[in-house]
Amino acid sequence: MSIFRRPDYTSDTTQFIEQLKAQRPELEAEQRQGRALLWDKQLSRDEQQAFKSARVAQKPYVYQTQAS
Repeated sequence: MSIFRRPDYTSDTTQFIEQLKAQRPELEAEQRQGRALLWDKQLSRDEQQAFKSARVAQKPYVYQTQAS
């Protein structure tokens, strides 16, 4: 072991998260369930193609008003 090695440091935030996970071991599973509701979705190729074909092209200058 080196004499120049510093003692292991853990920040207050890391200590808080480790303490929270120790108190509530089911927390990580709940987070994964919440993520699965909104983010972990399988899209079909047909749906992706429909989204792409329904897209409206943007005008070159977005803030220009329509002149009548």
